[in-house]
Amino acid sequence: MYDFKNISAEELHARLQQDNIRLIDVRTDAEVARGKIPQGESIPLHLIPLKISELDKQCATVFYCQMGGRSAQAAAFAAGNGFSNVFNLQGGITAWAYAGLPIA
Repeated sequence: MYDFKNISAEELHARLQQDNIRLIDVRTDAEVARGKIPQGESIPLHLIPLKISELDKQCATVFYCQMGGRSAQAAAFAAGNGFSNVFNLQGGITAWAYAGLPIA
């Protein structure tokens, strides 16, 4: 297993206010249409292998999905491809919403 860290919704919210973080939503377009984290950029999981070269390996990158499973796969893939500062949003957008954080 490649090295990535889990991050809680509260930790992510705090870091988004202070740090330069790239937030990647790996859900399907239909899922994204139901709501997303405002700063998130959509790259469905199946496209991550095709788009990984477009991402900055040095920038802190957080992947998220509905519950955290697919984003953990994306985070492991990124870590395996040389990304050193990779995170998985633990509990996904469900945890984000449960914490009362904004959804666009």
